[in-house]
Amino acid sequence: MWHRATGGKVVASAAFALFLGTAFPAAAQTLDQALAAAYMKNPNLNSQRAATRATDEYVPIALSGYRPQVFGSAYAGQQWTESRISVSNTIASGTVTNRSNLSPTGYGITIAQTIYDGLKTASSVRSAEAQVKGQRELLRNTEQTVLLDAATAYMNVLQNSALLELSKQNLQAFQEELRATNDRFAVGEVTRTDVAQAQASVASAESQLAEAEANLNTARATFYQVIGLQPVKLSPGKPIDNLLPRTQDLAISQGLSTHPAVKAAEFSVDAALQNVKVAEAALSPTLTLNGSAGQDYNNSSSVELSTSASIGLNLSVPIYQGGGEFASIRQSKELLGQQRIEVDVNRAQVRANVVQYWGALVAAKSAIQSAQASVAANEIALKGVREEWRVGQRTTLDVLQQTTDLFNARANLVVAQRDRVVASFALLSASGNLNSKSLGLKVNTYNPVVHYDQVRDAWFGVRTPDGQ
Repeated sequence: MWHRATGGKVVASAAFALFLGTAFPAAAQTLDQALAAAYMKNPNLNSQRAATRATDEYVPIALSGYRPQVFGSAYAGQQWTESRISVSNTIASGTVTNRSNLSPTGYGITIAQTIYDGLKTASSVRSAEAQVKGQRELLRNTEQTVLLDAATAYMNVLQNSALLELSKQNLQAFQEELRATNDRFAVGEVTRTDVAQAQASVASAESQLAEAEANLNTARATFYQVIGLQPVKLSPGKPIDNLLPRTQDLAISQGLSTHPAVKAAEFSVDAALQNVKVAEAALSPTLTLNGSAGQDYNNSSSVELSTSASIGLNLSVPIYQGGGEFASIRQSKELLGQQRIEVDVNRAQVRANVVQYWGALVAAKSAIQSAQASVAANEIALKGVREEWRVGQRTTLDVLQQTTDLFNARANLVVAQRDRVVASFALLSASGNLNSKSLGLKVNTYNPVVHYDQVRDAWFGVRTPDGQ
């Protein structure tokens, strides 16, 4: 029986070595390939890119306030009139009927150009530009989240694949123990209690195997959801310690200064400040230059054609508009205060995340060392307990318990390896530097500036540019 169990242990060790990175199959999917696929295909990231392109349009919308508004008009119709006039004089008296049938037509053009609007347009443009910059930071933050989710999904599949293989080998080991116990029970060396204990261990291992299969299926589904590919022959994942800040304080400093969530909040403050000025512009006078020209035909029986043109300045001074403008100013000031608070909130969150993931990375490294020592010690212990069981110095329960301890130690090492890789990605994300460029992914980097330049000064057109 010992030789058969040994063969099972060799298979388990091979699967375990695959997760740790000592071997991997040819033509395997790599972590970098999975991250590149997520960068290109993830729907959340693509949705945020579309939102960024939509935000770009706020700038030309605001710039339209500097440009003239031109309207053309035309009309055509039919007009019938009939009038009866009473006539009474020294010559004759009676009623005279006049009838006319006209076809009035005409066309014209009007132009309005705002000359002064209380700097509303200028403030709107600056607010829109701040929104664009903030949206770019939100896009960068979404990229971080997607890449972290992709790395986590990748490592979860590796982890659950290794745990499934360990669960299979653990069940095989317990089944071998049950067969050996039945053999010894048949010759009277052990009791029915020993057989029941072995049967219970097999049942527990079968339950663990079913749970491991379910966890792997869940991990594979999440992998496809985030990355857009089915996981096939995943190669081992490795931590990215070489990209991490050297100290926790440096990681915090980088996060506070460059994290996209912090930068986005700062740009939101800029936009909110300009929105206050936009609201205040409602109290300012407005000066507009207006011009019009047109021609009218057959407007009366005596006029066949008339041509008109006019130009003038229109000054509008608000005196009282119901009080809504004052409420808008107060509201925009409160929103500005809220955005300033949000900057502090995001900074505090970044600081907390860096401390959390720095600790998680240190803990994972320590857990790996402890788990490795535990695996080595439990392998030696199981071998000794089996030998002692053979000569009657150990019970069946001792062997079953030691087998379980070895399985748990191997599972803990698999989990610790996964946690170390994920923690390294999470720490880089917390410091604000997890992106395709820092990871060196082989992708066409999305540049939001391209689309912005395409639409910023567009005066007309309804077709959307590709943004690349």
